[in-house]
Formats: sequence, structure tokens, C-alpha cells
Amino acid sequence: MAGVAIIGGGLAGAEAAWQCAQLGVAVTLYEMRPHTPTEVHKTQNLAELVCSNSFRSDDHTNNAVGVLHQEMRLMDSLIMRMADGHAVPAGGALAVDREGFSNAVQDAITAHARITLKRQEINTLKDFVDVPTIIATGPLTAPALAQEIRALTGEDALAFFDAIAPIVYRHSVDMDKAWYQSRYDKGDGKDYINCPLDAQQYADFIAAMLDAEKTQFHQWEADTPYFSGCMPIEVMAERGVDTPRFGPMKPVGLTDPNSGKRPYAVVQLRQDNALGTLYNLVGFQTKMKHAEQVRVLQMIPALREAEFARLGGLHRNTFICAPRLLDGELRLKTQPNLRFAGQITGVEGYVESAAIGGLCGRMVAAESLGDAFTPPPPETAHGALLAHITGGADSALFQPMNINFGLFPPPPDDVLGAVKGKQKKQAGRAYLAENALREMAGWLGRGG
Repeated sequence: MAGVAIIGGGLAGAEAAWQCAQLGVAVTLYEMRPHTPTEVHKTQNLAELVCSNSFRSDDHTNNAVGVLHQEMRLMDSLIMRMADGHAVPAGGALAVDREGFSNAVQDAITAHARITLKRQEINTLKDFVDVPTIIATGPLTAPALAQEIRALTGEDALAFFDAIAPIVYRHSVDMDKAWYQSRYDKGDGKDYINCPLDAQQYADFIAAMLDAEKTQFHQWEADTPYFSGCMPIEVMAERGVDTPRFGPMKPVGLTDPNSGKRPYAVVQLRQDNALGTLYNLVGFQTKMKHAEQVRVLQMIPALREAEFARLGGLHRNTFICAPRLLDGELRLKTQPNLRFAGQITGVEGYVESAAIGGLCGRMVAAESLGDAFTPPPPETAHGALLAHITGGADSALFQPMNINFGLFPPPPDDVLGAVKGKQKKQAGRAYLAENALREMAGWLGRGG
């Protein structure tokens, strides 16, 4: 087996393969689908998006996710190139036509002269002992390989539950009761469909949702925590009936044209494909059983006749304790030819997974070419994520993490001067964003 092996064809594996191959190193990319399906994948495509179709904020001036987007663009990221090429309206966010996006990623990978795609499940790492290998199998690592990783690391796999939001057909939404508007009219002001509820409708909806029959956990899964960024809507409601109304159902920045007033609560639908025929329920990840989902969601006035292209679901994610197990270049300390990338390292989110995959691809390429690798500065979004999962986080409390400005070194005291209060927070974010992109450009210019 020549070159580099990458196990897993999700966003991290695809980005790792692309970056490695672009630097001149041959790659064999292994993907187990379609021969071995998963509980949530629907196609055999590489980089299939199984949850939301949103890559979140694309604002690189004061949002950490947007900064990460822009850094990836500077790195000629395959994932970002195809996301930009298949974007759909989403206000200030970057959302994509999921099928067009994954098709484009797969086409680019299979067309690359230095990448060989093999459709087979890897059950053991014994054949990879002498091969530079990246494990990018993500949160749905096949059981046999997961067991081998546990045996190899001597660690019990950490785990949490992740939930998927339903998708509705646009034609089945009652637009006499709903309207187009982005909060505070961001984007073109029409990037979301808003489905309002008054106080009584909201109370009835929450009560029905709490009473609905839910997916039951296996006994051994009962103590597994949810990731807060993808929490089922009914779990939010269990923490207080108004919690959803201050979360995904918040009505701020919206005006119902039928009443001229802000609604009591709102369910937002975001475009899910380029044709505009599919919309997903924003923030409505759920563990309700399918029949119950239909019954409860059709209590929303604008969705009384809703037809669903996909109902929500729940699946179990696994990840390793990266701060304890990996070195600063994502190598397994006990077996350095193995690197880990993507969600299995404990980063959370599409772009975070792809970003760590891209870094990992560059690391293994540098090693294969006999070049030294200097990690990106911690002031960059890439560097902040890398530092967090390879030692910055407390290994005893390690949980999945999205990129956020709290992972960046704070601005120097003299940068913000006498600015106070909310303005200080905004000025601090603007400084961190601008500095990150400047540092990233410098790192890349030095051969990073």
C-alpha cells in the first residue's frame, strides 16, 4: 500500500484527502458505504450532510464560524469551494443544496489523479501498521473499528446523542398563515419561512410535544449526554416550557404581516435545496417517534397540511478523548502512524470537522514529503480548534466543541482601550476576526 490511507469519506476525510493530494501525495480513501450502510445516511455520496444543511454564519468580520469559513477558503478548501458553489438563501448563514454539494465533492475526489477511492469497510487497523493513516470515521464509526480503537487507546469511547430535524415540502406549507422574513431582515429579508403561534397555540404545542411518545434508549445508553448544540426540541421544553421560545422558537426581529405585530412564538423553516422545494425546521431536532412527529408538528397552524420529506431522528455519536490521546499533530501518542481527524476528535459541526480534516491532510503530507510542519497560530480559528483538542481542553471534562471566540487568545489590553460594555465585546470580536485572517494568511505564506 503506497502513499497515505484515509479511512472515512465524510467531510473531514474528503477534505484531508484533497489537501494531501493537492500537496503532491498519493491518497487511498476508504468509504464503507454503500456496502455497509449507517442509521442516518441516505446516499452513497462522500460528504453527505445527514443533519442540517447549514454551515452556520458566514460573517467573517465578527463571528468565529465565519472566520473559520474564510480561513478554509484561504487554504483552497474543497468543502468550502463546493459549499459556495451550491449555496441556497439563508440570510447571513451559508446553507447548501445538500445533494448538489455532496455530488460535487464526490466528483472532485474521484477526478483527482492522486486520489484512489475504495468502497470497503475497514474493520481492523492491522493492515495499516506501517502506513501513514488518518482515521476520519466520524461520529458513526462502525462497531468493529470502534472496538479496535478502544482496545488500541485503552480508553472507553465517550458518547453523546445527536438529533436530526425534519424536512417539509414547501408546497405543503400554508402561506396564508406563514410569511417570508429573516430576523431583522438580514440577507434579502426573505430567507426563512416563519410559522407563528399565539400563546395558547404555543402552550398546546409544548404540552403535546412533552406528552408524545419518544425514542427509547438502550439501558447502556441511558446516561449518555446530549450535545447542547443539537439538543432535541422536547428536551429543551423539559427544562422549562418557555425554553424553546427563547431558543429556536424566539420571535425577536420578526413581524407577522397578518397582525402587524411580533408573534408570541415562531417556527422557522430554512431552504434545504437549490430548487426551493424542501425546507427544514430550524432547531427542531427531535427524538419523537415518526407518527408522533407528524401529529405534533401539524399542530403548528401553517403546517396543518404539512407533508414531510424526512422526519427527525436520533443517533448515538462517539468521539475519543483527544486531549489525552493525541499529540499536537493529531497523532495517536501510542501509535504515531495513526492520525485522527473530524468529529471523532471531539470537534462539533460540519466546518469544524472539515477544517481539522484539512489540517490533518496537510500534516501527513508534510511528513510524507519529509517537510517540517508548523501548526497554524493559536490566534487563527484553525489553530484555536487544534490547540483545544490537543491539550487546551481539560481531558477529564472533555466534550464536543464548536469553534467560538472563547477558544482564541484574548485581545491585548491596549487594543480595546477605553471601550466598555457591549461595544467592547463587539470590538473584541472584530479584532479577533481580523487578526485571525491576517495570521492565517501569514502562516500560509510561510508554507503552512
